[in-house]
Amino acid sequence: MATVTRAAVSIPSFTGLKSAGATKLVPTSVKVSAASVPRMSIKSSLKDVGVAVAATAASALLASNALAIEILLGGSDGSLAFVPNDFSISAGDKIVFKNNAGFPHNVVFDEEEIPGGVDAGKISMSEEDLLNAPGETYSVTLTEKGTYSFYCSPHQGAGMAGKVTVN
Repeated sequence: MATVTRAAVSIPSFTGLKSAGATKLVPTSVKVSAASVPRMSIKSSLKDVGVAVAATAASALLASNALAIEILLGGSDGSLAFVPNDFSISAGDKIVFKNNAGFPHNVVFDEEEIPGGVDAGKISMSEEDLLNAPGETYSVTLTEKGTYSFYCSPHQGAGMAGKVTVN
């Protein structure tokens, strides 16, 4: 670390120029005094940067462990389907069901076709709740490994059903 507190500077003084002779230099000494500069701690700055880098890395790690997959409710061709209707995720991943076409829709997990100990009521939309507009979403995070079957109650008779495997 460097700090500047005082400096002595020698500045030559020119009293005049002569065209036909030597120039006489008169040395003059001037003292320049600077106020004390507070010392900046590089250790502190590096520590702050290290904390920021560690926090960013931790956020990225957590985000990579909890990814989201988007499932469309209704095909772009107007079909009454989940797109895709059969997929796999890792435990803890979020599923975002997004209203696309042919609505209203909902997402109900079949209580007889989910892993034991999972409460279908806690992961399903109510059969009365419906997504009525394009872009509306319903999100769920599945933590228990196994296979889960789900359906859209207004279109179950038309075959609008799907399956997710949680690894």
